Amino acid sequence: MSVYNSFFKDSSSLWTSILCSAFSVWTLVQGEVLVIGSNLPIIAAPGDDVILPCHLEPRFDVQGLTVEWSKPDLKPDPSDRLSRVEYVHLYRDRREVPDMKMASYFRRTELFMDAMKHGNISLKILNVSEEDNGRYRCFIPKLRSRVKAAVVELVVDPDFAKTSTTEMPLHFQTPDPQDATPANAGRSRVSVVAVVITFMSVLVVVAFSAYFSRCLHQKLNKLSEGKATQSQV
Repeated sequence: MSVYNSFFKDSSSLWTSILCSAFSVWTLVQGEVLVIGSNLPIIAAPGDDVILPCHLEPRFDVQGLTVEWSKPDLKPDPSDRLSRVEYVHLYRDRREVPDMKMASYFRRTELFMDAMKHGNISLKILNVSEEDNGRYRCFIPKLRSRVKAAVVELVVDPDFAKTSTTEMPLHFQTPDPQDATPANAGRSRVSVVAVVITFMSVLVVVAFSAYFSRCLHQKLNKLSEGKATQSQV
């Protein structure tokens, strides 16, 4: 009976530790605000106005925070020590800061100011050209989160206007900036749940392995002590 009592006592402590750890992780993930972009490229024809989708999930008022849009693949000129990569769009102190924008984007970008209180930081770019091709990064530097940035790819294709119709495929359409719950938000929640379940599974396996390893070690020690006692007799 003492063996069973010991087993159930240790198991109870083990499960308590596992559940507390899992609850802590789940609470951390659930309470964290995530910056979410688009998993699919935004495709447009030259001359179009496009919207690069980016928002926070769950909804979070960012009107008082700094929002940076940049092109992460654009590097400074190594031959010019004073050169720097400027912003596609910079929002700071509740207003746009045009002095730090790249010249090619001057008066061509804007945020949806009214929607920012709902966590929408999508960027609108006017009159796009092939020079605008590439990846764009939306970043909130002072956001208390492990996921402060997201990347959206823009593809400006001269042949797109020739092949597009009034009923464009869903992945070719520029998302509506007022839509605060795009499909990738659901995928984000699924990913979070998957991470938590994986963590709990690994924790359970490791904990039980350690427990049974300890039990086996104790049994071997008892057998060794028994053999030693018999040899002395």
